[in-house]
Amino acid sequence: MLTIYILWLRQLKRFSRSRARIIASFGQPLLYLLGLGFGFGPIFEKAGQGNYIQFVAPGIIAMTVLFASIFSGIEIIFDRQFGFLKEMLVAPVPRLLIMVGRTLGGATVAMIQALMVTVVCVLAGFRPSVAALPVAFVFLALIAIVFTAMGTAIASVLSDFQGFQLVMNFLVMPIFFLSGALFPLNNLPKAMDIIARIDPLSYGVDGLRATLIGVSHFGVGTDLIVLTVLSVVFMAIGAKLFARIQI
Repeated sequence: MLTIYILWLRQLKRFSRSRARIIASFGQPLLYLLGLGFGFGPIFEKAGQGNYIQFVAPGIIAMTVLFASIFSGIEIIFDRQFGFLKEMLVAPVPRLLIMVGRTLGGATVAMIQALMVTVVCVLAGFRPSVAALPVAFVFLALIAIVFTAMGTAIASVLSDFQGFQLVMNFLVMPIFFLSGALFPLNNLPKAMDIIARIDPLSYGVDGLRATLIGVSHFGVGTDLIVLTVLSVVFMAIGAKLFARIQI
């Protein structure tokens, strides 16, 4: 447990000491929230769908977790390039504990960024259900664990920054845009509906919407079960691939 705690704490300290990273974490969420939120708001209301800021804010919060979580995997490549990963791997502790500590640390950082973005959303006019915040926090944690473990798994088989960024961009943008973060999943074409059901983030976005604004497509129970199963699966895959890292 001490190993997990130390690596978890290291991730938090790296984040807290990087002011540029903290400020930059607001950039993309603000772009989508303000640009799309206020730009598409009148169109969304005319279509009879209500307040678009209220609808899109949970998707923006989920997006923040997605990007922060999955790109935390790049730190493995950074540590490998500068020799710190080698020092960790030769330590007399199981690699599983190293992977779990890093994953939980990356997930916690992603959740902190999501909470900061939530405050910005509230300032922009988002009004979440306060009573449901504890359940929403559970969904944030599950989304963060799923995608941090995914980022760890991918980074474990790559050795350069450029390859990781290309793979992540190839995965992250489709995962985000096809999750229903920016549009309702009702009455989609059959192909789009199938893709949305396969997309892990769809259940995270839907779970956050269900708890924060009372709107759900799949159902809270389904969202919770799917994300829990996926967190276990990706943690197992990440642990297996991390254990095979060769320095």
